[in-house]
Amino acid sequence: MPSLSFKQVDVFTSVRFKGNPVAVVLDGDGLTTAQMQQIAHWTNLSETTFVLAPTLPGADYHVRIFTPGSELPFAGHPTIGTAHALLEAGRVRAVDGRLTQQCKAGLIAVQVDAGGTIGFTLPPATLSPLPDAELAALTSLLGVAPAAGPAPLLVDVGARWVLVQQADAAAVLAATPDFARMKVLDAAGRRTGIVLFGRYPPGSAADIEMRAFAPAHGIDEDPVCGSGAGCLGAYLRETGQVADAALVLSQGQMVARDGRIRLGVHPAAITVGGNAVTCVEGTLLA
Repeated sequence: MPSLSFKQVDVFTSVRFKGNPVAVVLDGDGLTTAQMQQIAHWTNLSETTFVLAPTLPGADYHVRIFTPGSELPFAGHPTIGTAHALLEAGRVRAVDGRLTQQCKAGLIAVQVDAGGTIGFTLPPATLSPLPDAELAALTSLLGVAPAAGPAPLLVDVGARWVLVQQADAAAVLAATPDFARMKVLDAAGRRTGIVLFGRYPPGSAADIEMRAFAPAHGIDEDPVCGSGAGCLGAYLRETGQVADAALVLSQGQMVARDGRIRLGVHPAAITVGGNAVTCVEGTLLA
């Protein structure tokens, strides 16, 4: 294995060590899938990405995304963190504030604004109901009952999240998930995990509190989750709660983080964005 340029980027924050870290290996060409998985298992972060030369027309770069235990077709904070790392290293240049990322989910539009915020347009989402037996198990699985109103849904954007609405933000923070049971159920259903969310009172610093649990992929609680935020936007639009709005999501309090996600829910698109800052850079040694 050759020496590899490496960055660790904190995403959905402008304050180091308060967001969600992603390891970015800038020289992924030449690595086997097994080597990528081994490195991702070693970093033990929620995701590690590997940048390769693009193979699809129109793509600026190709990225493969791994959790400690498996490969993902798409994920949010790795998309933003990888774009940040490549821009900072001068490996790519945004044209008219745009980049195009190739990943297993296809081509992802990435936006870069003059203030440093990086965002992406969510891939098309497929929403489906949960089986009755799984709906009945959610209260015991999460340690808190879903709110009355729109039912939980499975939202698939490559990452597959179950969206569960709570009465308010306080109920989200009070949840005590059974990670052992969740791991078994999500693995059986080929799901990424469960996203809980609830609203803050009007005038609060954030609109919604969110938590994301993915024990089937080796991450009990994801500090700040971009794909989960995008799936939340798809859920809000599908259930008629938001038609056209910009929202601020808060995530990470229960794991000593303070992430902020900018979620745009619009009729034609859902966008997810935030800041990023590099915490570590150097070389992975062979």
